[in-house]
Amino acid sequence: MDYHKIFRHIPQAMVVVSPNYIILAATDEYLRLTKRTIEQISGKHFLLEAFPDRVLTYEENPVRKSLDKTLQSKKIDFLDVIRYDLPNPDAGDGEYDVRYWEASHTPVLNAEGRVEYIIQQTSDVTERELAKLALSESEEKFRFMAEAMPQLIFTTDATGELTYLNKRWEIYTSFPLHELLQEGWQKVIHPDDLPAVSAKWEEAFHNKANIQIELRKRDKHGVFRWHLCRTQPMEDEEGNIIMWVGSSTDIHDTRVMVQELLETNEQMSLLSDQVQHAYEKAESERKMLETLLVQAPAMFCILKGPEHRFELINERYQQLYPNKEMLHKPLAEAVPEIVEQGFIELLDEVYNTGKAYVAEEVPIMLDKNNTGELEETYFTFSYHPIFESDKVSGILAFGYEVTEQVKYRKKLRELGRV
Repeated sequence: MDYHKIFRHIPQAMVVVSPNYIILAATDEYLRLTKRTIEQISGKHFLLEAFPDRVLTYEENPVRKSLDKTLQSKKIDFLDVIRYDLPNPDAGDGEYDVRYWEASHTPVLNAEGRVEYIIQQTSDVTERELAKLALSESEEKFRFMAEAMPQLIFTTDATGELTYLNKRWEIYTSFPLHELLQEGWQKVIHPDDLPAVSAKWEEAFHNKANIQIELRKRDKHGVFRWHLCRTQPMEDEEGNIIMWVGSSTDIHDTRVMVQELLETNEQMSLLSDQVQHAYEKAESERKMLETLLVQAPAMFCILKGPEHRFELINERYQQLYPNKEMLHKPLAEAVPEIVEQGFIELLDEVYNTGKAYVAEEVPIMLDKNNTGELEETYFTFSYHPIFESDKVSGILAFGYEVTEQVKYRKKLRELGRV
């Protein structure tokens, strides 16, 4: 029986060395993994000639240490996963392939009990280890993104128990993260809002549905401010929820401003038939409204008439189109790319019915730089009718961009975190 032939065809990567670490034999699988022929390595010192380490000295080499341990103990020794790059025979001098290995060294004893041979069995685990490194780097990047987000980011387990809060929580509330994670989050929420929050959670758990709720949270100054909180479940392949991920955005200033603007608009309509003194007062309030709109941190514009002609555009809205002149132009002429996206029909509906329209996280293709290049941007917005003498005379458009939040959730979903 040809034992040498049988050894060569063993479907595992194995190499046999002498007690002084000279290569004596190798399986075909070992030669395939190392990109060598038996003629290239046979009779050569395993570590000094055939496969020298590109960085470590011979004394520091972990493979040599494992071989020495096997030689001295006469017992099998298992080598932890190591990076051991190999010279690339197909490239120029000094070129190495990055490789990761798992290996064991088994002694073969002679009749006198001395080590006659050492068999190294090895596995190339490069692909697995590189994937682990890539996953680790990806997780670190997304953790960095979560920490850098201006929103309050959180995750919970399947039962709703908090598992992670980004650093923004500690900055916003002044409470240590460990305290918030240990049920301290409840004192952040306004007591009057806790029942509604609990009810929303119970409904979401039952229906495995997203959560969206406005509630008040305590900031570091002890002031309760309005937040928009969104939470989304992550399910496994069988449809079981394994975690929840959510964000909380401070919308207090915007909420208060919109309410004030709507109230002011109603007051202006009621004062339209009053005497000159009332007219002057209404005009003053209109100018104040215009100033508020122009300086608002969200995007505002007023569209007048059935053509939806721009009458007022605040700076935040104009920043979307830095190279366009839009004031006093019909919307379809100023921003032609939105015509085929259905927004003219929505505005017509609000104008004709007097009913407001609200949309969340809607993708809109915009030609921001007036170059013909369309860019996908996400917005949460609303259209509110403006009444004059009980008739709709225009539309107040209010919104804010949420592209980064949407992209972040998509990234988390791709990573399997949502």
